Amino acid sequence: MSVMELNLSELLNKPKLTLAALRGTRRILLRRRDDEDLVLTTAARAEQDSAVMGATSRMFVEMMRTPVGRTLVLDVLPATFPWVRYLPAHDVRAFSVELVEALGAGAALDNTAAVAQLITEWKHTAEVHADPELHAALTTDSGEDYGPVPEPGTAA
Repeated sequence: MSVMELNLSELLNKPKLTLAALRGTRRILLRRRDDEDLVLTTAARAEQDSAVMGATSRMFVEMMRTPVGRTLVLDVLPATFPWVRYLPAHDVRAFSVELVEALGAGAALDNTAAVAQLITEWKHTAEVHADPELHAALTTDSGEDYGPVPEPGTAA
């Protein structure tokens, strides 16, 4: 993917020149000093990206309806998400099902935020499984009870 990086001030100071650069690139990454960076693209390209994401997601949803498709998805997950190697087999299957469901829902809503969140959550789960000390600390019952936890924002 062709991305040009510019400071937001360049768009503000030279809008015609900056927007003309979109003819030679798919996106312009606008760097902002005190806030999150922005991406500038054409509406037609954004629509193309959305259509591709939707078609790909629907394809995966349909693949998961067949035993061969489920096997294929499970086979490619380690190449796509190398950290799944640290997950137990039943968690890899659960991740694949949740991922495909989230992709389908995200395509229907034209919003991938939930898909990104799901991937982040499963990656953190894999991090726990990859670290024996952390895994033991989080899964071992010490037998100690420190009592009720106060509601956030209330005095202890």
